[in-house]
Amino acid sequence: MGKTRTRRPGATYSRVVPRASGRVLVVDDNKVIRQLIRVNLELEGFEVVTAGDGAECLEVVHQVRPDAVTMDVVMPRLDGLGAVARLRADPRTRDLPIAIVSASTPYEVEAGLAAGADAFLSKPFEPAELIVLVRQLVERKVRGVREGSSGFGAAHVLGRAGESESPAQA
Repeated sequence: MGKTRTRRPGATYSRVVPRASGRVLVVDDNKVIRQLIRVNLELEGFEVVTAGDGAECLEVVHQVRPDAVTMDVVMPRLDGLGAVARLRADPRTRDLPIAIVSASTPYEVEAGLAAGADAFLSKPFEPAELIVLVRQLVERKVRGVREGSSGFGAAHVLGRAGESESPAQA
């Protein structure tokens, strides 16, 4: 009987998109959600790399050098809030635009703001909402804009109905 090797799940690199609109790192422990976000972003011309949790995100972010990150909150090994805090503490990723994409509770919105997230999108979301948000984050990075900890003022929150809310209302 031959030896079998198991590979540790690594980052999933998408196909290279010529003249891509930007590179996005999608971090979510749910494979279906990662795939849903990846496909929608690729259809809009983004190059997408995925990671299964916050620890994997930190392992690949410097190799991938994304223009924006979408981050779930509840994940194994390192949750999204911890990953956001570590990205903000690192001078190389301090200004990287990050959106929390989660079934956000008021606590997660407040904790995400404290950790340094730039925007929030509540699950379930409409693909069009995701595209608009990611496009804004990528454009902000390309312009080199950073206002305090967010290019949206304090933060940009999209509620379940897709309506913008201030963080206090969320």
